[in-house]
Amino acid sequence: MKNFIMARNTIPVIFLIILTSCLTYDPLKMPFKTYTPPNLGDGWDISSPDAESIDGDVLKNIYQYVHSEDNLWQIRSLLVFRNGKLVAESYMKDNSDRTTPRVIWSCTKQVTGILTGIAVDNNLISVNDTIQDHLPQYASRYPDKSHITIEHLLTMKSGIDIALDGSNSLQAEFAKEKHSSSLDYIFGLGMHSQPGTRYRYNDGDPFILSAIIQAATGKAMRDWGKEVLFDRIGINNLRWLNYKDGITFGGYGIYTTPRELGKFGQLILNDGWWNSKEIVSLDWINLMLTKRVPGTETFNSNMSFGYQWWIETDRDLYIMWGYGGQLVLINKHKDLIVVVTGENRLSGDFNMSLPDVLAVYDRINSIAN
Repeated sequence: MKNFIMARNTIPVIFLIILTSCLTYDPLKMPFKTYTPPNLGDGWDISSPDAESIDGDVLKNIYQYVHSEDNLWQIRSLLVFRNGKLVAESYMKDNSDRTTPRVIWSCTKQVTGILTGIAVDNNLISVNDTIQDHLPQYASRYPDKSHITIEHLLTMKSGIDIALDGSNSLQAEFAKEKHSSSLDYIFGLGMHSQPGTRYRYNDGDPFILSAIIQAATGKAMRDWGKEVLFDRIGINNLRWLNYKDGITFGGYGIYTTPRELGKFGQLILNDGWWNSKEIVSLDWINLMLTKRVPGTETFNSNMSFGYQWWIETDRDLYIMWGYGGQLVLINKHKDLIVVVTGENRLSGDFNMSLPDVLAVYDRINSIAN
């Protein structure tokens, strides 16, 4: 599934001591220089923190801390948006991250949630529609899957026994490209529960959503998404992978930049509007961001789940969240967005933790008046 690095305890301690004694110290991050964002002509209005009621001196201290704190070595970028403007950004590893698309893992799911809403807005699908309605050929072959609804898929309650991690995960299985039909593989899996009865986070449910949208629109979801979403909000660097049979990966597979991630957050803050044009309805956004799976059922007690989106209950944040610390933190009350990207091919304790990122967010939020 995800590329793993060797665990610390697999290296003999004595060998590690000898090895490190022979090496010079290589900083984990670049030194801080400035958080002032250049104007790239990418659709973002540039402002300063103080002009948008954020204490610029304190924000500078926060950026210096993130650049120097070794416990935050995984962070690659930190961007702050306020009142629809980019007010601060810095890149900790490589300044090319500003324009180089990198994998955002499960933040892809939140993009799939937005595209599902656009399809609903255009009366192409309904959340009550079933596999039978849009993929009848698979419903007939796999009758135990026929009554799975789009809402079940949006809330990760299809009941299909899809592994998230390990050698039998969807990513690992599809990376082998040994299945001629991705949907035959997914629908051929067993059921861990009846549809709609049990939440289980996975990559398969959003993949089925992608297949349904493809059937409803006649286009692969990434191509349709370019027409109805990406081009309309000025996202030009995005790449999105698909399985060899042409179905877009709905749960992962997007490569984009931190600035473009911020545009998805801004679309939410704009209640679905962009440059005086409605992209996705406010009705859908409200449905999408409604808590449908409580934190007691997810793998983080403070994180509820809506329609493919995360809601952080303590801070009342709407969140795009991808493996390795790819995060868009949206505070609608303050018109504030914080984007963080991290090293994206780590595992276990090496990953950027959500509490560490939220601690940085809390410091920024506290000076946004």
